[in-house]
Amino acid sequence: MSSSNLDKPHHTPQGFRNNYPSGWHHGSFWQWQRERRRNGVPPPPPGGWRFPSVKPDHVWLNGNRTESTLTWLGHATMLLQVGGLNIITDPHLTARASPLSFLGPKRWMPPPLTVQELPHLDLVVLSHNHYDHLDQSTVQRLNRQPGGPPKFLVPLGLKTWFKAHGIDNTLELDWWDTTDFKQLVVTFTPAQHWSARTLNDRNRTLWGGWRIDHPAFKFFFAGDTGYSNDFRDIQSRLGPVDLAALPIGAYEPRWFMQTSHVNPEEAVQIHGDLRATQSVAMHWGTFVLTDEPLDEPPRRLRQALHAQGLTEHDFWVLKHGETRRLKD
Repeated sequence: MSSSNLDKPHHTPQGFRNNYPSGWHHGSFWQWQRERRRNGVPPPPPGGWRFPSVKPDHVWLNGNRTESTLTWLGHATMLLQVGGLNIITDPHLTARASPLSFLGPKRWMPPPLTVQELPHLDLVVLSHNHYDHLDQSTVQRLNRQPGGPPKFLVPLGLKTWFKAHGIDNTLELDWWDTTDFKQLVVTFTPAQHWSARTLNDRNRTLWGGWRIDHPAFKFFFAGDTGYSNDFRDIQSRLGPVDLAALPIGAYEPRWFMQTSHVNPEEAVQIHGDLRATQSVAMHWGTFVLTDEPLDEPPRRLRQALHAQGLTEHDFWVLKHGETRRLKD
């Protein structure tokens, strides 16, 4: 890490750190694994996990140049269309969240669209380097899309990985860095998380979320995060947002996951911290990563909303593959 950046609190000689450091320790992972072996985890229902889904109208999406839309492609992969541009978040369209094709968290719901069915992408934003968010095969195929590659916006430290995998059209950003892209102003924002892709690169690359501002529409993608004051800071610096994509899954056991994954109740708190007009749920119903049943997050979200006097109109849950037309 460059010594010129060490005056930034989240830069340290040992790697990046959160703005609001938590008590996460590496040994906690093995404690969790021992606990899982002792107590077990909820088994999938007979036939496996399945959720209502729809097949996106990819022909319409490919031809759309006027309407703003959002399509959930599973986990943290969102296809946003705004201002005639096609933007995708944390694209993951393969069968496992793993470096191995035969081992690791498997996808319970198939990708609603293939890479070939996607509209021509203008912009790809990546939140961090964990395997359920940065999928090598998917980004390489997107880089080879007909008509030329998209622009990849990545956290600080990840450009080298992309270059090593044949992707040169990248721009690295640090927290609060902003770049203009056509009609968009894009800002990389802090999150409460961590990074690692191997056994010896923990926190050597940054993590975060993305604020995407179009003159007619402001969108926020939280990436992967625990709860912290970062979201109040984001609202204070950048103002309210029209729509926020917020994670609601991968949160149990709480004693371990709370430092890096919000639960539905905390997602509702982030919705308020951001002063979001509306929010949409993500990061659930695709991979079994933690100990809660895969179908639990939407139920808890509904309860959390009602407890705060909010409704499913304020914070919605899409079906896998569902497209929502947005009001500019």
